[in-house]
Amino acid sequence: MYEKLVLYIDGNFIETEGRKTEPVFNPASGEIIGQLPHATREDLDRALAAAQRAFETWKKTSPVERSTILRRVAELARERAEAIGRNITLDQGKPLAESVGEVNVCAEHAEWHAEECRRIYGRVIPPRRPDVRQFVLREPVGVCAAFTPWNFPFNQAIRKMVAALGSGCTLILKGPETAPSAVVALARLFHDAGLPAGCLNIVWGVPHEISEYLIKSPIVRKVSFTGSIAVGKQLASMAGAHMKRGTWELGGHSPVLVFDDANVDQAATMLAKLKIRNAGQVCVSPSRFYVQSKIYDRFAERFTKTIGSISVGDGLEKATQMGPLAHARRVDVMEAFMEDARAHGGEVVIGGTRLKSSGFFFPPTVVTGLPDNAKLMTDEPFGPIAPLVPFTDPEDAIRRANSLPYGLSSYVFTESLKTATYAANALEAGMVNINHFGSALSETPFGGVKDSGIGSEGGTETFDGYLVTKFVTHV
Repeated sequence: MYEKLVLYIDGNFIETEGRKTEPVFNPASGEIIGQLPHATREDLDRALAAAQRAFETWKKTSPVERSTILRRVAELARERAEAIGRNITLDQGKPLAESVGEVNVCAEHAEWHAEECRRIYGRVIPPRRPDVRQFVLREPVGVCAAFTPWNFPFNQAIRKMVAALGSGCTLILKGPETAPSAVVALARLFHDAGLPAGCLNIVWGVPHEISEYLIKSPIVRKVSFTGSIAVGKQLASMAGAHMKRGTWELGGHSPVLVFDDANVDQAATMLAKLKIRNAGQVCVSPSRFYVQSKIYDRFAERFTKTIGSISVGDGLEKATQMGPLAHARRVDVMEAFMEDARAHGGEVVIGGTRLKSSGFFFPPTVVTGLPDNAKLMTDEPFGPIAPLVPFTDPEDAIRRANSLPYGLSSYVFTESLKTATYAANALEAGMVNINHFGSALSETPFGGVKDSGIGSEGGTETFDGYLVTKFVTHV
């Protein structure tokens, strides 16, 4: 049975009870599977008041106590992974194995933050006078507001939850209305793990109305957002106008550089599978493929063969390797990309046309022969379309890779340490993956540069955005 959708405010699960609702669809069939209640203005005020009241106590709790709760969340997540994953597949669309894997991997995020929150240290500064003592404290910033996307609904939400709560902050989170079950499941995990009432609150509604109300509230002191660059800039501007801290993990358009000396077959197969993960709806998905000319034909052949072997279907079917796109409008966006690609002289090697189905399906697609000003080369497709273009000069490939305002993730394939070092140093990206995909682990920082965002989540940097620095000096 699909997750019962609710608000979670001040430790209470709140059902529809006369509130406005919106339908939640299964993207594999287009059928309505649930009704999501929207928070009223009174609900938002209750959430803000609860978070503020809880902060006065939660900020004083022992890191050991916070750690115990986060560890329990990890245990419960693993116990419930199958059920939570099934519901993610129902409302988001990705294959069941990916959905269950998302939940299990995220248990590690809870465990990592359980450890790291016990190591939020200050420091002592040697004084200039013998009768002076001076030291630095790291203190939680206060009530936080977070906004998370639909492509990894469990992953993106739990990252913000464990960082805020582990640091001693309290949180109001608005998740994705189109794929809400994972966030509701997370509220139940924290509730059952013993998190005090008010420390975590979950609200739903019209996105711009909720974000504006929470960000402008004097109670909220920090904002965290994962999503598109356009929306991120709007929210960052709003937060900045009120001098509020922010962590912004925005979009990317990840360049891939495959050099002549790469293991071609291995690179092509790996990248094809990465490309279709979550139907390409991944902010760090490889999305611009620059392949050196001597190996271009061989790479294109193997890449296309692998793409062509992918089984597309309902995520609950065992044979499915790629599910539907999350929304009907995403299919329209893919068609717009393909129309532009054809107008720019691109050759569609495989795919390129929406699949005839009641669901929101678009096939894995390979396009060649595009100029650098084609939309696929300048805008993030956020879907299963891969443009392949050749290059000759490595410096030119770096220039083209860095030519966009994006700077989230990047990929390099080469057997040369010299080339790998050159590319890693030259690429303008927050993450560089060389000969594999190694990002998004709990112990590694995740974040971008340029228009792709400010700040990092994960790794030892994870609490930086949730802590303020206080200097104390006394005689």
